[in-house]
Amino acid sequence: MKKNYFTIGLTGQTGAGKTTVSEIFASHGFEIINCDKIARTVTADGSRCNKELAEIFPECFDSALSLNRRKLGEIVFNDSGKLARLNGTIFPYITEEISNQIERLAACGKRYILLDAPTLFEAGADKLCDTIVSCIADERIRAERIVARDSISYELAKSRISSQKPDSFFIENSDYIIRNNGSVSDAFAQTERIIKQIKERYNG
Repeated sequence: MKKNYFTIGLTGQTGAGKTTVSEIFASHGFEIINCDKIARTVTADGSRCNKELAEIFPECFDSALSLNRRKLGEIVFNDSGKLARLNGTIFPYITEEISNQIERLAACGKRYILLDAPTLFEAGADKLCDTIVSCIADERIRAERIVARDSISYELAKSRISSQKPDSFFIENSDYIIRNNGSVSDAFAQTERIIKQIKERYNG
C-alpha cells in the first residue's frame, strides 16, 4: 500500500543556507518540522530527557530540572566523549518526537513533510525520510556567513566548521545537493528544480 505522504530530510553544513532553502520549501506547501525546536521541546523543564541528562551532567541542572544550555555547551564542546553521551541520550527523544509529528501531519492529510534537521544523520532521523536534500558551500563563504549571522570571530566560525562533516559525506549520503555558494536567487533556482523533481517522483 502506497503511503499518502512523502518525507524529505533537509540537512547540511552550518552557514550553507539551509534556513533559506527550508523557507523556499515552505512556500511550496511543504509542512516543516523544525528539529532545533524539537530539541528544545524534549529538553523542557522537568522532561524525561532532562531526568536522564541530569544523571550525566548534574552541574547543568537546577532542582526543577531546568537545563543550563550554555554550561552544557561549554562542557561538551571540546570533549568528544561527553558530546557522544549527550547525543546518545537526547537523539532518541528527538527521533521519537519527529515520528509523532510526522504521524500527526500525515493523519491531517499533509502530503509533503520536510524535516529541517542539522543533525539528521547523527540522530538517525534520515531513516524516517524518503529522500535527503543537503546544502553545502565553500568553507570561506560559510565562515563569512557565520561571522555575520552569529557575531563571532572568524576563528570560532572556522572551529565550528571543522567539527562538522565534509562535503564528501553529504554528497555520498544525499539524493539531492544544493551548492549554495552564490546569491539567494541561485539557491532559489536550485531548490525550485529539486522541488519539481520531488513532486514528480511522488506523483509518478
